[in-house]
Amino acid sequence: MSITTKDVEHVANLARLELTDSEKEQFTEQLNAILKYAEKLNGLDTDGVEPTSHVLPIMNVMRADDNRPSLPIEKVLLNAPDDEDGQFKVPAVLE
Repeated sequence: MSITTKDVEHVANLARLELTDSEKEQFTEQLNAILKYAEKLNGLDTDGVEPTSHVLPIMNVMRADDNRPSLPIEKVLLNAPDDEDGQFKVPAVLE
């Protein structure tokens, strides 16, 4: 697979970029170099290798849920810019 200047122009148009002719040539060469390097992966023997999403095993580290008393409402409302009837008061978002 090879990238042409026309491909670069198409992607630049989608991205709403204006490229000079020298930039188009430069990007074409760079993208082709990237694809050539990636093609080396096709030569690797991957028989017997399980597909993985991560190199190392990943597991969630969760702490046990502990029942704890909540903060007193008076202390919580100290951070509120405005409160009413023991609740945060915020500007209306609907008319």
